[in-house]
Amino acid sequence: MDQIYLKEIAAKTGCHLWQVENCEQLFAEGSTIPFISRYRKERTGGLDEVAIAEIRHWLDVFAEMAKRKQTILETIEAAGALTPELKGKIEASVDSRELEDLYLPYKPKRRTRATVAKEAGLEPLADKMYALECANPEAIAKAFCGKGGKSPATVEEALAGARDIIAERVAETASVRETLRGIFATRRIVSKSTKAAAGSQEASKYRACLDCSESIARIPSHRLLAMLRAEAEGFATIKLDIDIEKCCNKIYYDFCQERKYPSAALGAQLREAMTDSLKRLLEPSITNEIIKEAKQKADIESIGVFGDNLRQLLLAAPVGPKRTLAIDPGFRTGCKVVCLDEQGSLLCHDVIFPHPPANEKVKAIQTLSTLIDKYKIEVIAIGNGTAGRETEEFVKRVPKPQDCRVYSVSEDGASIYSASEIAREEFPDKDVTVRGAVSIGRRLMDPLAELVKIDPKSLGVGQYQHDVDQGLLKEKLDNTVESCVNSVGVNLNTASEYLLSYVSGIGPALASSIVSYRAENGAYTSRSDLMKVKRLGAKAFEQCAGFLRIPGAKDPLDNSAVHPEAYHIVSKMASDLGVSTSTLVGNNELCSKIKAADYVDKTFGLPTINDIILELRKPGRDPREAASEFSFSEDIHDIEDLKVGMELPGIVTNITAFGAFVDIGVHDNGLIHASQMGVKGMAVPSQVLKLHQQIKVNVISVDLERGRIGLKLIK
Repeated sequence: MDQIYLKEIAAKTGCHLWQVENCEQLFAEGSTIPFISRYRKERTGGLDEVAIAEIRHWLDVFAEMAKRKQTILETIEAAGALTPELKGKIEASVDSRELEDLYLPYKPKRRTRATVAKEAGLEPLADKMYALECANPEAIAKAFCGKGGKSPATVEEALAGARDIIAERVAETASVRETLRGIFATRRIVSKSTKAAAGSQEASKYRACLDCSESIARIPSHRLLAMLRAEAEGFATIKLDIDIEKCCNKIYYDFCQERKYPSAALGAQLREAMTDSLKRLLEPSITNEIIKEAKQKADIESIGVFGDNLRQLLLAAPVGPKRTLAIDPGFRTGCKVVCLDEQGSLLCHDVIFPHPPANEKVKAIQTLSTLIDKYKIEVIAIGNGTAGRETEEFVKRVPKPQDCRVYSVSEDGASIYSASEIAREEFPDKDVTVRGAVSIGRRLMDPLAELVKIDPKSLGVGQYQHDVDQGLLKEKLDNTVESCVNSVGVNLNTASEYLLSYVSGIGPALASSIVSYRAENGAYTSRSDLMKVKRLGAKAFEQCAGFLRIPGAKDPLDNSAVHPEAYHIVSKMASDLGVSTSTLVGNNELCSKIKAADYVDKTFGLPTINDIILELRKPGRDPREAASEFSFSEDIHDIEDLKVGMELPGIVTNITAFGAFVDIGVHDNGLIHASQMGVKGMAVPSQVLKLHQQIKVNVISVDLERGRIGLKLIK
């Protein structure tokens, strides 16, 4: 890639040019973001995944810009208008907006009023007026009238046509457009409700963003996205509060400063053309640009919140490989019950009806007691959807072993999974209710392994996720899932095809081959066995090996994050200490005796050696916390039970830019606004709370009609 782009990426990301250059080279070699951040720290100066992902994003952006430049240059050259000066400006541009401004005068366009005027032979008149070469435009315009054909019949028609040409020329002038962008970017965005919004129940949810205005530069992301959605649904019209007269004065003044002041007659014609250009061409175009740019910033912020929430969700505390009884609650249709073994395999399924209208509580207790005893159940997972609270209270009264714990589990996305192709492949002979219950149980055992099977947008942790740039959203979420999977590591002998597909360097095709080989040949006994997998070559092995784990392998390093390319370093460390590799791995006392500097060479620098020693201390460590139980207030079941001033336990279910939603045990989640988080001023919610965090809150407002609950965080 051209140096001009690499320097711009360095400036945008705050990285050194050499770091950007090395990242580009590593990507060209087929390396992934997790691999680069974990095993190539010397090449990047220790850049983390976020920085490397940002570099990758801009490399892709500028690769597309390079293609766009080539198309523009070819188009202008074909029109015979490409000059060395214009070519130099286009090639030097690193701003897509500037690039399109340079291209605009030469861009093929539909038939316009200016086109019609040119066909009538009025371009020479427009040229003279624009160049201030006619003090009396009416006198010169007479020469262009009455020639027959498309020529104008009157002087006014001739002047109107010339003004149309000038208006388009002004609208296509890069300096004019840039000046107006600077003005428009300081204005307020105005939202006005439409007739469709009057009395509409659907429009009521946009109450806060109708008939209001706010600085386009400072409007919060969630409010702008809400405004734009209200406009898309026909409940609002949106514009910027632009003073056309002041803008025209600015353009006219700049125009005259570059040349000279025209005669009064010519000045009146030019001002009229510029006013028309502003109203008809520039104002709609620049307004759309400014709002689009503001939306892009809002998209980035919203997508960032979504990515943070997804990371917290995927890295939620697992209970681990335990025999699990999972329940998908329901009233009329009953509660679907499944029993799973330590690996998440389905042992049995049943249905109980402990709630109205059936009220078969005794039978339900007998069924659950039998299943708990028969399958030696260690933990119970209960979906938190409809009837979840009631089912949890019922299950807690069922006789069970003292160490058998009960957990409430988010159901978000379970129905999506149960109807998916993945679920049909796993359980072809089971209906969606059984599959949903299995998903609830598995996500308690290992949230990451189960949630990767579900589209992140179905997990209920986004903010206006359907309104943001879907390509950028997918890029962010894919990077987040990949990062989480590789930071935890994957058991090569138990991982599903779907989990393996997110491992660095693998993907869906190789994941399928890995699972097929395992099914045909039995468990992998070493990482080197991967080289026997069909189509898995040396590069793929390099990228994935360090993130795959083999518990119980002959070489203990195969169950660690130490990459096979560095096994010889560990062997030398063990040899220097006079012990075997097996003795060294996991021995904190021996690891403390290793001097990292003694093992630095041209290939492995100090950062990598320190990572190796850290991994040897706790091989295969899981960065996730342990799961903990939680109980809602026993006296609160419905919004009607709430009173202002109550202090209640709750669980954070979603975090947005404006606050956090909290489940306090009623059917409606409450909201802790950013101003109610115990931080001076407006808090950044993601910096105060985490998804699924157990907290204490005060009830500060209850709106029964709208089902809204206001909360305050108790520190």
